Amino acid sequence: MRLLDDNITQQVREVFQGLKYPVHILFFGRKHGCEYCEETQQLLEEVVALSDKLSLSIYDLDADADVAAHYQVDKAPGIVIAAREGDQITDLGIRYAGIPAGHEFTSLIQDILIVSGRDSGLSKATREFLQSLDKPVHLQVFVTPTCPYCPRAVVLAHMMAMENPRMVRAEMIEAMEFPELADKYGVSGVPHTTINDGKGTVIGAVPESHLLTEIRAALHR
Repeated sequence: MRLLDDNITQQVREVFQGLKYPVHILFFGRKHGCEYCEETQQLLEEVVALSDKLSLSIYDLDADADVAAHYQVDKAPGIVIAAREGDQITDLGIRYAGIPAGHEFTSLIQDILIVSGRDSGLSKATREFLQSLDKPVHLQVFVTPTCPYCPRAVVLAHMMAMENPRMVRAEMIEAMEFPELADKYGVSGVPHTTINDGKGTVIGAVPESHLLTEIRAALHR
């Protein structure tokens, strides 16, 4: 049984007409103890089938531990959205932990478009700051599938990672799939962005400049 109905399939196929350069998706599942791994893999397979500019690799978090470690993926289902040039896969720091369902399906499609365009779309000032980083930044954006504002927060964090993936990693985390992590950072509403393991916190879908200010502050704590 397909997850995407004919209407959504057609809409996404039309959107993907605008894809510029190839995008490669890496999926990390787990055979046991992962409620949404099977559905997440199926969702990605259905999405990738809608454009010849998209490709997919499927890994097991345990059996392919070396690959997971290379991409710093430690949760299942886990997703990496990367750029592809021939056989070369370029990690852009874009991560998902949990199924990108509900409103987060929008984030997945937007990320694919942005990565395909090879342009974060961020302001000049933000780009310059991110390029000048000498300390790593880890953004964890907690979401739920029913949150209409969450995709804005997720995509903004992913755009920042894309601008300097060597120093920035941004991860969407589905709060209900990873409740222990949500509890650790005191997530009571979404979107909730945690910066560098709790050094900074942003509640809500905020403008680019606001997130940048909070990242600056977190780096000095």
